[in-house]
Amino acid sequence: MRVSPIHPWFGVAVMEALLDAAEKMAQPTPKKTRVARKRGARGGRTLRPGKETPLWNKLRAQLRPELQKYGQQVNLGRVLGLPRQRINAFVTGGGQMPDAERTLQLLAWLMSVRQGKRPS
Repeated sequence: MRVSPIHPWFGVAVMEALLDAAEKMAQPTPKKTRVARKRGARGGRTLRPGKETPLWNKLRAQLRPELQKYGQQVNLGRVLGLPRQRINAFVTGGGQMPDAERTLQLLAWLMSVRQGKRPS
């Protein structure tokens, strides 16, 4: 039996939405979504949440209302394999950011919740 490397709730609609987002990101970006380079800063350093991460800030703002209901942070934590406290640090605290894979999982979770599907 072959096991699919993609999670079952990561359906075709989610894949299409990610492809659409990738196409939009490939287009020239307006200045407000570009990462501003600081004077004298060397490239390649890890970004920290803040003014330099406008796309992460938008994702956090969209996640907050979905995580207001009791138990939603725990459910998301189960999907991501993280404790609720870490989810809270990502979304509410704002001092931490997830890695790339978990960020994509956050996007997929958000899309499935908005479609009314139970993601976990």
